[in-house]
Amino acid sequence: MRRVHSQYGIHHRIAGPYLHQYANEMAWREDNRRVPNGMQWRWIGRTALRLPKSEAWRGYWQRSPAA
Repeated sequence: MRRVHSQYGIHHRIAGPYLHQYANEMAWREDNRRVPNGMQWRWIGRTALRLPKSEAWRGYWQRSPAA
């Protein structure tokens, strides 16, 4: 079985229920690979500060459902 680089270089474990989210992130990385890292950091930070907590990812690290 061929290993995907991002699975071991970026993500350490890819959980099935979140597979579409990982695919979205990989697509974003590919689309923005020529944008300087500092600019990407500003975009992500600005967006994260504007939006509420993610219902999809809340509780992910605790391996519990969103509360």
